Order: sequence, then structure tokens, then C-alpha cells
Amino acid sequence: MEVAKKEIVIIEEWNGSSSTNLSKTATVKSSPSLSVQRFGSRFNHVWSRVLQAFVPEGFPSSVTPDYIPFQFWDSLQGLSTYIRMMLSTQALLGAIGVGEKSATVIGATFQWFLRDLTGMLGGILFTFYQGSNLDSNAKMWRLVADLMNDLGMMMDLVSPLFPSAFIFVVCLGSLSRSFTGVASGATRAALTQHFALQHNAADISAKEGSQETVATMTGMALGMLLARITFGHPLAIWFSFLSLTVFHMYANYRAVRCLVLTSLNMQRSSILLQHFMEKGQVLSPEQVSRMEHILPRWTTFWCSRTVKLLHTHICLGARISSLDQQEMMELLHSARSHKKAKYLLVENKGNISILMHKNSTSSDILQSFINALVMANFMEENKSVYLESQSWMDKHYEVFLQKLSSSGWKTQRLLSQSIVWRANWICEPSDDKAD
Repeated sequence: MEVAKKEIVIIEEWNGSSSTNLSKTATVKSSPSLSVQRFGSRFNHVWSRVLQAFVPEGFPSSVTPDYIPFQFWDSLQGLSTYIRMMLSTQALLGAIGVGEKSATVIGATFQWFLRDLTGMLGGILFTFYQGSNLDSNAKMWRLVADLMNDLGMMMDLVSPLFPSAFIFVVCLGSLSRSFTGVASGATRAALTQHFALQHNAADISAKEGSQETVATMTGMALGMLLARITFGHPLAIWFSFLSLTVFHMYANYRAVRCLVLTSLNMQRSSILLQHFMEKGQVLSPEQVSRMEHILPRWTTFWCSRTVKLLHTHICLGARISSLDQQEMMELLHSARSHKKAKYLLVENKGNISILMHKNSTSSDILQSFINALVMANFMEENKSVYLESQSWMDKHYEVFLQKLSSSGWKTQRLLSQSIVWRANWICEPSDDKAD
């Protein structure tokens, strides 16, 4: 009679928030006697639990590679912001009258209320004028937001120097910071969506809140220390504030430069198309990130020699009634030739207007903009822009999109300002009879 062999049962304990990032923490064996073997120190286990409050679940595989460098520089700029905030707040409270016997509560309250009211109204106005443009230029508006915040804090620091214009200076600073709140919040939402590789935008946003809280507490502690050391020494206050401001802008620039966005906006599309028309190849998101200009358009004059900014000559979603008579005649001729088209292009004096059909889709918008870029590129070469651009689109557009997708680009839509003006063209038979 055969004796059944006893099986050894082993149960392993693994720790980790992602299946691709697990570490063995314990092993339980059933033979010859129950034994438990633990791996790793308790300190490492506690540290990993603490770290989970600051990094997204499944980190680093759950976020894009540019998440770490961006958060590093972003945390440094936030730290410098909170340190400077203590200096500017101290100056502002002194200007309002905190600590002076002659100051009245109702006067200080009214001044603070007027300051906040100006900021609220400024935020609404900024959203009205630029709210739809923030997503398409997230890098640029990220820099602009922090620059406006720097100006706002500088106004608070300057306010005691102008007692007669105190309310005006403080409200101007609050207005500047209101732009920061809108632009920073909107661009942060766009960047969070970019970082989320596993549809974990909410988790990334929550963990960023924890990171910002630590930076805030550290900055407030260092700021209070610096405010106490420099109290009564205006030169030291201004030197500290300006030095931290320079570092703040540098850290912001480095943070934005770390970003490798894969969405198509006007500038990235222009860079990609120009290189494709010249070399027949599509640049990677990393290459385009190093080439794109992230400062406002009015600063682009010095870089125009290296990168032709063709998109600056294109008006997407033009209004028909804004065209002159020559452009309208050209538009009517184009509508007669392209009855079923979803967009029409009108060129005049080096500028191209795109009129979108009222039934156009996101893919039509992307195609219309690429077509306009092709026209702008042929204008640089003094070619017949309409015929040459249409011929290029028929031969190369689909290939261009396929190569973009295979290189990691998102080709579902073009990030641009909202298109509020659309058109419809109808060709009807004429009632005129020939004699």
C-alpha cells in the first residue's frame, strides 16, 4: 500500500499598489511545521506607507516619465512662493495698520474686502477673455500665471511706500493674482490629464495636494523665520524677495521645459508639419518639446530665425462679416468649387482665414488647420498655394496622421481656442434665363 506524499504549501505575501511594482514581505510554509519568514525591515514598510500619501498609486508606471522632474521643480517654486508670501503679507498688514493705535477695525476690514472684491471680478473677466485658450497653451499660461503672482506679491510689498495710493496698489496686486488663480487651476487640470496614464487623474490630483501641503508648511516656517530676521531692514527684505523671485521664475521655466506633451496644439502642429515637409519624418514629442517656444507670442521675435511660426498667420474660425470685399469674392468662388467641404480657406496678404462649416467635427478642424499650414509653407516658397496645398493634402495627409499616431501623438483633435463663428454654404441654381 502506497503512502500519499505530503505536499508543502507555501503562501507568499506581497506589498505594492501596482502589479508591476510589488515586493515580497513574508512567506508562510506548512511543513515540516508552520513557519513564517519576513522580508524587509519595519522601517521600510512604514516608509512605503507614508510615501503612498504623496505619490500616485502604481507610481512610477502609472504616470508619464516627465512627472518626476516637473514635480521636483514645481515643489521648489511653490516653496519659494510661500516664503515670499510671508514677506509681502507682513508689509501689507503693516500698511493696513495692524499694530497701530490709530488704525480702526472697520477701515482695515473695508480695505481687505475691496482687495478681495477686485480679485474676484478680475478672475471672472480673465475667464471671459481667455478661459477657452488655456488648455491649448498650457505651458505658456503656466509661466504667465506665476509671473502674475510674482507681480501681485510685489504690489503688496510696495504698498507701504505709497500711502496715498495704497488702495489702488493693493487692488492692482489682487487683480494680478486673480489671473494666477484662474490660469494656474486650468493649466493644472490639463497637466494632470497628461500625467495620468491609467485614468488616475483624481489620484494624481489628490497626491499633488499632499505635496503642496508639505511645501506650504515648510515655506511658511522658513518665511516666518526670514520675516523675523529681516524685520526693520528694508534692504534685506527687498534683497531676499527679489532673489527668491528670480529663483521662482527659473524653477517655473525648468518645470515647464520638463513637460513632454503629446497633444497637438497650433505651435506643435506647425513644428511637426514643417519638419515632415522638409524631411519626410515625424519628430517625437521629446524633440518637439525642446523646440517649441513656451513664452508669450510677443517674445517670439528673437526665435523666428530658428523656427518659422507659420501658425501665427492663421485665423481659425474666422467670421464671414469680418472679411473684406476681395476676400468675400474669393470665398464665394471657393464655396462654389467645394460644395461639400467642411471648411474653406481664404488667403490675403500672407494671412490665411479658416471658415469652419457648422457641421464640422474635431477631425475636420485638425485637417483644416494642417491644410492652412501647408498653404502658409508654400507661400514662403512663392508657389501657387491653393493648387499645391490641395495636391499635398490628397497625397500626404493620411500618411502624416498615421506617422503622428505611431510616434505617440494624439491625433483625435486640435487644441485651440473655441470656435464661436461657423458658416454654411449652399449652391442654388440661378433663376436668370439666357436670351
